[in-house]
Amino acid sequence: MNAGPDREKTEEVLMAFIRERFLDGDPGGELEPTSPLIDWGLLTSLNSAVLLNFLHREFEGSVAVERITAKDLRDVRSIAALLCGAPGDRP
Repeated sequence: MNAGPDREKTEEVLMAFIRERFLDGDPGGELEPTSPLIDWGLLTSLNSAVLLNFLHREFEGSVAVERITAKDLRDVRSIAALLCGAPGDRP
C-alpha cells in the first residue's frame, strides 16, 4: 500500500507557497484551503506555470502536467487531493 504524501502537510506547503509567491505573504490571512484560486485571479497563465513548476520540483513530478486540469487547480484542497492520489476526494 502506497501512503503517498500526507494531505494536510501538502495543503500547508501549498498554502505557504501561494501566500509567499502570489499574495505578498497574505497579510489579511484570507487564504483558506477552499479559496477559489482561479476566481480570485491568482492563477493567471504565468502564475499557473510558476505553480506547476513548483509542484514538479517540490513533489518530485508525482503528477504528469498533462493530467492537470483547471478543475484540479480550483483550490488548494483540489491540488492536494491530486498530489496525494485521492481521486475519490477530488471535487
